[in-house]
Amino acid sequence: MNLFFVFSFNHQLPLQDCDLDEIRDELPPQQPRYILMSYKLVHPDGRFSFPLCLIYYTPTGSSPEVQMLYAGSRNYLARECQLNKTIELREPEDLTKEYLESFLLIK
Repeated sequence: MNLFFVFSFNHQLPLQDCDLDEIRDELPPQQPRYILMSYKLVHPDGRFSFPLCLIYYTPTGSSPEVQMLYAGSRNYLARECQLNKTIELREPEDLTKEYLESFLLIK
């Protein structure tokens, strides 16, 4: 089961057992978002894990002021949530299973 928590400074949306298409649909074209994600990952040896990861979504069309606001809080959020992996995402289309799994399987 995958669990995603999409949020901004004044909005939050928990999404449970959804696919990446649903997450992409929730991402606005010009507003950054943080996505706290627990993702079912199948390792090459067949083991399962559920890594917790932060996705920092900052679309190219968002204003520089808003980008700075989110960028300044990203490290704090990752530290407070005790996350080791942070993915930066510019376009919703880049959020694919292949991209996500290739990033999460890196040691």
